[in-house]
Amino acid sequence: MKRLKFILMISAAGVAAAQTATPVSLNLVMSLVNTVKVNGKDTEQLTPSPKNVLPGSVISQVVTVRNTSGKTVRQLPVTLPVPKNTQYLATEKGLDTLQAQYSIDGGKTFAAAPLKKKVTVTENGRSVVKEVDVKPSEYTTVRWIIPELGANDTLKLGYRIQVK
Repeated sequence: MKRLKFILMISAAGVAAAQTATPVSLNLVMSLVNTVKVNGKDTEQLTPSPKNVLPGSVISQVVTVRNTSGKTVRQLPVTLPVPKNTQYLATEKGLDTLQAQYSIDGGKTFAAAPLKKKVTVTENGRSVVKEVDVKPSEYTTVRWIIPELGANDTLKLGYRIQVK
């Protein structure tokens, strides 16, 4: 199986920072997710910043948001693109305290899941427009709005992707 160079967008943190006008720091950690047996039980093992990954590999993307100011920050948007050659899987377990919003148009518009889109299909020889659910694998960008982050507080947000 072909090995892929793992150069997923560390700049995602830069994208998130560019979209926030407040004094925050962002630290993005991407980890390869492996399932290993420990005492006969399947356990997840995370390998931070892997050099190479294979198609089908699952990656955990976790961004730590730190308020570096001495004041509480409110309504703080944090946006991460789903890297090219990957597809969104799900919110990272344990980091789902805030509702994520998703985009299928590269971050132009966002909505909570389930997203809907209109498609034109042919039924009985006629074109018909139908509204259908968007599959999570079609998400291009994820955004959270942090309602409040106290002075010097941190918050972790994240999701999992799969390499195509």
